Amino acid sequence: MGGVFFKDQESSTSQIPIEISDAKNAPRLNFVPFFSSPAGLPCSQIANSAFTLGTAAVLPFYTLMIVAPRAELTKKILKSSIPYIVLGNLYAYLLYLSWTPDTIRFLFASKYLLPELPGIAKMFSSEMTLTSAWIHLLVVDLFAARQVYYDGLQENIETRHSVCLCLLSCPVGILAHIITKAAITRSREKIEHGGH
Repeated sequence: MGGVFFKDQESSTSQIPIEISDAKNAPRLNFVPFFSSPAGLPCSQIANSAFTLGTAAVLPFYTLMIVAPRAELTKKILKSSIPYIVLGNLYAYLLYLSWTPDTIRFLFASKYLLPELPGIAKMFSSEMTLTSAWIHLLVVDLFAARQVYYDGLQENIETRHSVCLCLLSCPVGILAHIITKAAITRSREKIEHGGH
């Protein structure tokens, strides 16, 4: 039980068992804990399945916010923390699978211990790391879209366009909501003051 597997860069399925004591002398390969691939599934298959599952999991929430924003069912479902728990666990699992001894070195490559683009690019060259980042984006985007949705309900402001943009490009969706809210608030103030 003390062994680890090293995954060859060329193949997602070939794994060479190496004892911990031999790990220092091992060639530079991607480190994958021996229990990381359940039922012997290749990492690329896990990454592809997680990518599809994560993407499909958020779509019903966006659909409800866009198609039926004022429906009681939508309000009830969006109060749930279940998507964040499920996707958060999926993200943690993928992060675990994508972790290598070089991860910290890639993250804090500069002498000031700040991330640098070349190191991040190397880190994201792995399908597993890229998939974990995708799940991360889906969770954060859904959370932001839900906040936009709730703000729209509270302020009686249209949010469908902003929620849709949050799915496609979250910062643009948030910006669209801020602009929409400012424009509607200003318009309401003009009406309250007799159009002046």
